[in-house]
Amino acid sequence: MEITIRDEYIKLGQALKLAGYVGSGVEAKMVITDGAVTVNGITEVRRGRKLRPGDVVGFNGETFGIKHAN
Repeated sequence: MEITIRDEYIKLGQALKLAGYVGSGVEAKMVITDGAVTVNGITEVRRGRKLRPGDVVGFNGETFGIKHAN
């Protein structure tokens, strides 16, 4: 799966919501601070981490990529 963004970046918490992995910002914060999310294979604990095209997010055994709308 891929998420398409129009801006330069999307924040990690927003991307998790957009991908449908969490239902709210509070839930996103919980799973991120619990160490359950990876960005490019590395555990990420910052909800505000900026994701750019080419980044890959992992959560709960699944992954999704970030791409830019052309």
